[in-house]
Amino acid sequence: MSLAASMMGTSAMAQDNMRIALVVKALGIGFFEAAAEGAEEAAAELGNVEIIYTGPTDTTAEGQIEVINSLIAQGVDAIAISANDPDAVAPALQRAMQRGITVISWDSGVAEEGRMMHLNPSSTELIGNTILRLAADHMPDGGDVAFLSASATATNQNAWIAAAEEALPNFPGINIVATVYGDDLSDKSYREAQGLMASYPDLQAIIAPTTVGILAACQAVSDAGRIGEINVTGLGLPSEMAGCVESGATRSFAIWNPIDLGYSAAMIAHALASGEATAVPGAEIPMGRMGSVTLDDATTAAMSDPFTYDASNVADFADIF
Repeated sequence: MSLAASMMGTSAMAQDNMRIALVVKALGIGFFEAAAEGAEEAAAELGNVEIIYTGPTDTTAEGQIEVINSLIAQGVDAIAISANDPDAVAPALQRAMQRGITVISWDSGVAEEGRMMHLNPSSTELIGNTILRLAADHMPDGGDVAFLSASATATNQNAWIAAAEEALPNFPGINIVATVYGDDLSDKSYREAQGLMASYPDLQAIIAPTTVGILAACQAVSDAGRIGEINVTGLGLPSEMAGCVESGATRSFAIWNPIDLGYSAAMIAHALASGEATAVPGAEIPMGRMGSVTLDDATTAAMSDPFTYDASNVADFADIF
């Protein structure tokens, strides 16, 4: 999809509608497509809102900066971004705010000077503890685990892995042997998973806090004939991970609802752009059916707790997201 085509929005709307740009790490990723569905739900509920779903074709800061500059030229009312690099995109977003555009980050954050507030999908500490527990639950005697993350500059994955490392004393015998990066590209993530299996013959779990990475790792473990030896876990979409659970390559995984996340980001962007709320520490920001969040001293907030999926429930959600 071309940049121009991706910026056409979902329908032809009147110019006086509020235009909210949902800028994702890269187009073509199921997690972000589900988030866009949630943003459209918010727009329909609010009325007179147009969602512009856009992003680069690969997970680079340079690609996102190009998108941001185009949105500034269009004069959109709000930008809600999941950033590939928290610092690199900040100057472009500062220019957007100087032009009167409301800027928030969601999912993967932006440096404070480059946004008004940040919406985490859940609390960093809880996510870090959860992804490590998902591996440890199936390793009663401990053992080696490795992380397969997105890009080395991805704010959210880095924070979650750091939180998991801090939680390590709560899981005796678990040893983190490596962290590698697949850049949210299926082929690279697959190769990195292969590399982990080759480098660490005693590896018992691959933890991928990225929907692209977990699916690629599952495929790599399956292709290597190591189902039952290496458990692939982390953060994934039920629609993509049902087969991995069925095959046994994944015992369990977790995720928040990306539809809810996109919905919440759009609701927050609208509240700030319309003047209904202000992004200051202690402020309560409405999120429609998701309730509200209260901003901390860094003007960040968490949407909800992650939910664990396994063979007992994954099929119930596979047709939803």
